[in-house]
Amino acid sequence: MLYCVEMDVRIPSDADPAHIDNLKAVEKARSQELQRSGEWRHIWRVAGRYANVSIFDVADHDRLHELLSTLPLFPFMDIKVTPLARHPSAID
Repeated sequence: MLYCVEMDVRIPSDADPAHIDNLKAVEKARSQELQRSGEWRHIWRVAGRYANVSIFDVADHDRLHELLSTLPLFPFMDIKVTPLARHPSAID
């Protein structure tokens, strides 16, 4: 199943910078691991915000939740999930 996932990261201003830097490094590694696996198909930065729009290709809603909740920055994210279906006018 394909999902469009919008992630807005909102780190509290009083968070420990060293801890956040570590989380960001681990987050990058985890996202690249999921991209290599094929489950995180695309990721785009939203210009001007600490946010991204991503496409996931996973078995079901439960698997998507499982993956998202493993992201180190998950506690600081506002996430919007939109399930996608093939459009009848698509040529590919």
